[in-house]
This record gives sequence, structure tokens and C-alpha cells, in this order.
Amino acid sequence: MAIIATRIDGRLIHGQVANLWTTKLNISRIMVVDNDVVNSDLEKTALKLATPPGVKLSILTVEKAAANILDGKYDSQRLLIVARKPDRFLGLLEAGVQFPELNVGNMSQSDETRAVTRSINVVNQDIADFDTIHSKGVKLISQMVPGDSPQDFMPLLDKVR
Repeated sequence: MAIIATRIDGRLIHGQVANLWTTKLNISRIMVVDNDVVNSDLEKTALKLATPPGVKLSILTVEKAAANILDGKYDSQRLLIVARKPDRFLGLLEAGVQFPELNVGNMSQSDETRAVTRSINVVNQDIADFDTIHSKGVKLISQMVPGDSPQDFMPLLDKVR
């Protein structure tokens, strides 16, 4: 399997993803999975500019990402999948894409969210999606940067239920 890491990050590609994670994991392709970003020329341009030199970028819908992964399109590459919300990863799982671990890195705060950590904020639907992802055998962790120790995410989530 070509999937090296999966990460939820509301900022998608930025310093931590572009520099720290891609370097540490020797990533050759970042895949942004987001049905809204696919239709935003401005966001696509910004993501292309933020992608490190020598790293390929795919910006795909959940359906297209799942189809490409399942077809083996990236089998020779080291793939980092990034999305803003857990529902994108749940969609990949439901389409048959397997990954053992999901790193919950950053989810932005809004008037509707509750804080899980300083940088992770959720709404009820996110909690339900995380529960379903976890029930499918995916280990959920929280790790901002490679130098941090990964924390089990489910006990953190339990505090805001």
C-alpha cells in the first residue's frame, strides 16, 4: 500500500505538513481530499504554491481519491493524505480504502465547535465520524509535529462528549 500517513488538518498544506511531515516521512505525493477544494481555483493555486519542490500534489474528491488508490495509481509513491474533516476519511474507508492510523492534527475553532485540545475543535458530526472510523479498526492519534509523542485521540475526544 502506498499510503504512508493520513492527517486531518484544517489548514491542509502549510509549514507543518509541507516541511516537517513530508520530510520526516519521505513523502513523494500529497493528496488533498476535499470535494469543495476541487472546485476552488483560488484554494488549488494556494495549495500548489505551498507544496514543497519535488513533491507531487493531487487535489481530489473523496470518490476520485478512493478510485485512484484502489486502482493502484499511487502504489509506487509514498502518499500522505490530508483532509480538513473526518468525514472525508470515513468516505475513503467506506469506499474500501484501508489505512491503519489517522492523525488528527488541527481542526479550526468556530462558534459551533467544542475544544478537544488547543488546536482540535469538533462538532457533534465530527465526534460521530471519529467513532465510526475508530469502529472500523483505525487507530486515531493526535500528533502535531513529528517530534511530539503521539497521543491516543479517543480519550481526548471522550472529554467533550
